[in-house]
Amino acid sequence: MRVEADAQVDVAMTVNGRDVTVGVPPRATLSDVLRDRLGLTGTHVGCEHGVCGMCTVLLDGEAVRACLLFAVQCEGVSLTTVEGLGSADAQHPLQQAFAHHHALQCGFCTPGMLMSSYDLLAGGTYTEETLPEDMSGVLCRCTGYRGILAAVADVARTHPDGVPPPAGAVPPALVGRSGSAGAATPTSDDRTSTRSIEEVTVPSGPPTVTVEVRSELASPVDDVWAVLADVDRLVACLPGAEKTADLGDDRYRGRAVVALGPVSLRFDGLAHVVERDPAEHRLRLLAQGTDRGGSSTQAVIRLAADPGPDGGTVLWADADVHLSGRIAQFGRALAGDVSRRLFEQFAAAVDEAARTGEAPTRTPSPLRLLLATLLDRLRRLGHRPR
Repeated sequence: MRVEADAQVDVAMTVNGRDVTVGVPPRATLSDVLRDRLGLTGTHVGCEHGVCGMCTVLLDGEAVRACLLFAVQCEGVSLTTVEGLGSADAQHPLQQAFAHHHALQCGFCTPGMLMSSYDLLAGGTYTEETLPEDMSGVLCRCTGYRGILAAVADVARTHPDGVPPPAGAVPPALVGRSGSAGAATPTSDDRTSTRSIEEVTVPSGPPTVTVEVRSELASPVDDVWAVLADVDRLVACLPGAEKTADLGDDRYRGRAVVALGPVSLRFDGLAHVVERDPAEHRLRLLAQGTDRGGSSTQAVIRLAADPGPDGGTVLWADADVHLSGRIAQFGRALAGDVSRRLFEQFAAAVDEAARTGEAPTRTPSPLRLLLATLLDRLRRLGHRPR
């Protein structure tokens, strides 16, 4: 089959016991698809040359380097990542042993070590004499290595008849990293599986950027809240954004365009309003999106409207933004500036929509958004004391 470089291919596979179909570019590696499209970020990427072993996963029960495989090669296979090895409530014996023997340090190598050691023990070729060499395919030694070897040997002794198979439940991060046609979708049509694909997940680690914006609006607080509570008018106030589908239960599909200099990103994604308090004029939503080039963003956004001076409104907009892929390469400072400028323009559009009772007549383009941000940075540099 010949596929154009900018086309996408639907690949059906089983990941940690769940049947999924994901649309991927033909050159996308399995490691990138697991991390950026399925949200399984436990598969770490180190050298990207198949040397370090950090990206080790199980393909039909055999250990492979995910960075050396194209996702399109995985049609019909069964994959197990470290998330499928065990769960927080029912850890795999290897996970328990790694903790007991202090085989963890920064943790970056741990997924590769766990999957490689499982492959070794499940393959029936384990011997205590050759263990150091057998585990040498994962290069990190920051723990001193002895704790890792002790953990693997401990599991081998306590399970002489064979290591237990992976038993962890699929984590919520597997579903709904993107709302695009290339997002992971269940192949079965049971209602529970179909519903779970619309769940929005946000990484638990620290955000790339934290944004806090306070804007004074001329419109009364009730009129401003009417805009925030109306999803169609709310989305129309966001530069480059549009709603494409209402999924029910306060979940929505949409797309957004972000232009950063020569890089133009088109995100397809999901948004979920998880808190709506009309009495206090408070709104909290989760949003996530994925670009075809592999960039992804997740955000927790909090909006609040309080009475302001002279009958106006103080609009509060806070966001914890997580970035990955090439969009994260622009650095925290620029990403923060762009995010703050976006929320400032959003506030102006909300003020107009509240005043007119309609959607805003014009929202700034992403390119103008970036140019304004860069001009602000240049002005600040020009006013620095020498």
